Amino acid sequence: MAVPSPWLPSSLIATWFGSGLLPGAPGTWGSLAALPFGLAILWFGGPVVLALAAVLAFILGLWASARYQSGLARKDPGEIVIDEVAGQWLALVPCALDPFGVVLAFVFFRLFDILKPWPANWADRSLAGAPGIMLDDMIAGLYAAACTYGGLWLWSNL
Repeated sequence: MAVPSPWLPSSLIATWFGSGLLPGAPGTWGSLAALPFGLAILWFGGPVVLALAAVLAFILGLWASARYQSGLARKDPGEIVIDEVAGQWLALVPCALDPFGVVLAFVFFRLFDILKPWPANWADRSLAGAPGIMLDDMIAGLYAAACTYGGLWLWSNL
């Protein structure tokens, strides 16, 4: 099975402009590459626009990851990181550009993306193709957003 051309629009989106192709931990690279875009959206549009951008990234991710994966024999190719982008953006929604909140959002998202608590683990195991690639990270992003919100609340009330 041939790897799709990295210059196809679907490949650029699926690998988040090549960040998923970096060596090592592609999910972490994808999450890091999502941060500047997410913070810019948060800065210029606020949390509602960032949440909408995460939904848009999810929808585009369904298309791009399906196209990218179609020629491969792997269930969830590691180089597809648009799922991390969408999930990381969800995790950033409550951070309000607070540097501590950004760190919390990143750490919590990576933690939940790796641990995959229910129902993220169900989505990862049970859903085939693009929905299976994308949905578990959206769930991890929601968990991370809740924990980020709670962590910021605790930090400001101690």
